[in-house]
Parts: sequence; structure tokens; C-alpha cells
Amino acid sequence: MTNYLIIDDEYIAHDIIKGYCDLLSNYNLVKSCYDAIEALECLKNNSVDLIFLDLNMPKLKGFDFLKTLTNPPKVIVTTAYKEYALEGYELNIVDYLLKPFSFERFVKAIQKTEVIYTPKTVTATMPETTGDKHVIIKSNKKYYQILLDDLLYIEAVGNYCKIVTEQEELTIREKISDLLTLFPKDHILQVHKSFLVAKRKIKYVEGNRIFINDHIIPIGKVYKINVKEFLSL
Repeated sequence: MTNYLIIDDEYIAHDIIKGYCDLLSNYNLVKSCYDAIEALECLKNNSVDLIFLDLNMPKLKGFDFLKTLTNPPKVIVTTAYKEYALEGYELNIVDYLLKPFSFERFVKAIQKTEVIYTPKTVTATMPETTGDKHVIIKSNKKYYQILLDDLLYIEAVGNYCKIVTEQEELTIREKISDLLTLFPKDHILQVHKSFLVAKRKIKYVEGNRIFINDHIIPIGKVYKINVKEFLSL
């Protein structure tokens, strides 16, 4: 059962979204909220898997509301304003529906929520029987074993991350911030908002660039301190 919340200041929008959801199986409306403040109160006391979020609302705008959530559920934006689409994807929304939207388009958005990868399915293991440390990542019903000694770097690409090792490149749907917490701190270093590098694989640093094998990784301004602290060890 998918518990969902509608946040929109237009009554007709609630009717349309609920009507569409009623045509699907296993979708339960937790509450219809007409502003973001009401939604915040609802989220304190209820478990919600999916939010249908309007942007132009009184008291607190849609994206401002989303930024207040520490661990937001999946979010489908429903709005008449297409100019905010880019900002929405930067906040990792699932889809961006422009009003008025058809049932067919609505279903496509719902399907994205059902295949999207969630951090709860990511696990890290450190085997006790061997000396090889590794991380197990589950994505799209597959399990991938990443040997820490083989890892070169991780790059955020849109809503995905590319994990580059000595042997291969693996692309998974995951936030780089979640992968940062998954890998051991003594092994990984964030050097850019879009890059994590394996400390032991750094060949040399020159200017604002890190060289790992044949790869060149940029150093972001905010993360220079991380690199300086590492180099001073």
C-alpha cells in the first residue's frame, strides 16, 4: 500500500489527483492539505510514501517546503509553471507534471515512483572471514559487490551515480550524499559536490585537479579544505 499526500491550494487539483489514484490499486490518501504548513503537521504524525506537491501556494512555497524536509518521501510536482522544472530535479523529485495533465501522463509519473531506487535498500557489509573489504549495493533487484581496493571514484550524474572501479563502471540511481555515508570514511573523500574519490587511489594533486590513473577529477571550492586536510596527514 502506498500512502500519499496531496499538497495544493486548489480544490479541483485534489479532486483530479484523488480521482486518478482511485483508479489505481493500493493507493491510500492520508490527507488533502491546502498549504505546506498543514502538510508539515501531517508528516509529523503519519507515514507517507509519496507527495503530490504544488509549487505556488500561500504561506510556504512548494520547493521551500521540500527543502525543510530532512528525509522527504518521493515527490511528484504538479504545477502550471514549467520554468521551475530544473530546480525541481535538483531537489530529486520523481517527476514534474504540468497542469492540466492527462491520466496517461499521471500513470507514467506513478510508474517512475515504483521503480525509483530508495536508500533503505542499500547495505554495506564488511566480511569477517577474509581480508577484502567490500560494499554490497542493491539496485533494481540486483546486488553489486564493490571491492574497496578496486574503487577509483564516484561521480554524480543527474539523478544517478557512476561508480568507477579498476575493472568497470556501474551506474545506479542513488544520491551521492547517501553513498558518502555508505562507504568507510577512512577510504573515501568528497572533493566536489559531484565527486567522491578513493583516497588510496590518488596519484597526485595539481592545482584544482586530482589525478587517478587516467582520470582527472575537479576539486570544488567548498571542498578544498577536505583535500588540504588529507594532504597534510
